[in-house]
Amino acid sequence: MTTGPLVVLGDTLLDVDIDGVAHRTVPGTTHAPVIDVTGGRWRPGGAGLAALLAAADGVPVRLITMLCHDAEGDLLAHTLRHRVELVAGDASGASCVKIRIRDRGRTLARLDHGNSQAQPATHPMIDALADAGAVLVADYGRGITSDTTLTHALTTLATHIPVIWDPHPRGSIPIPGCALTTPNLTEAQLALNPRMLPGETTQRGREAARLLLNRWNCWAALVTLGEHGAAIATTNGHNHLLPVDPADNTADTCGAGDRLATTLAAEIRQGTEPLTAAHTAVQQATHFVKTGGANALRLTH
Repeated sequence: MTTGPLVVLGDTLLDVDIDGVAHRTVPGTTHAPVIDVTGGRWRPGGAGLAALLAAADGVPVRLITMLCHDAEGDLLAHTLRHRVELVAGDASGASCVKIRIRDRGRTLARLDHGNSQAQPATHPMIDALADAGAVLVADYGRGITSDTTLTHALTTLATHIPVIWDPHPRGSIPIPGCALTTPNLTEAQLALNPRMLPGETTQRGREAARLLLNRWNCWAALVTLGEHGAAIATTNGHNHLLPVDPADNTADTCGAGDRLATTLAAEIRQGTEPLTAAHTAVQQATHFVKTGGANALRLTH
């Protein structure tokens, strides 16, 4: 068991939900709904959400991220500082904001804006890795994982500290030596391109996990499969399907990947071996979706 904090490193976004009810469509159109707004909320997304979820579990968390100097970036910084230890560098451009338009809990559309890009890592960001008990890399494709100074430090850390990498299609390839990588099936397929994976979903997931062990030189690869659970392969020969009792098809899955990755990281930080940690994480992610997902997260200030 370690006393070092769980360090979450990655791109932080601002997530906004606008809730309402659609009873009619826009005149002159066929399907465009009119949403009568009933409420809304916002929260940190990406690495920020992962850090909040871990902190809510009582895990000591340090978030290393980059934020823009705009209203959204200031809001994120203020919110996060009250809940986790924040070490923030500068991002250029405008903060990335994702706005979901929801009709009685069902997402109808998402509006994305902002073009934030990470700037070179600062010395405080590098130093903040030194005493980590484990590192969760929450890569959302905004550039922080392409910083060579950071990735060199992570590669060195991975020789004696567990590094869990949650990848993104526009992000970086996980560093060699990760304790565990957590792509979904689409991300795994893109990483293995042009190799096509045969069979139905669970078969493809198990094969993807097996192939990614060598492709990414990690100790274990867990491929999430949505309602089909997850597949995990490890260097000691395990290749298992981890089934779940799926939520109904109207459940909000926003944040489920972050819930899974943070549970994995917290468990492995405490010395749990990857297969047991994966079982726990898959069940926690399923429970998270069934109880409202990220939309159920409430910020008091």
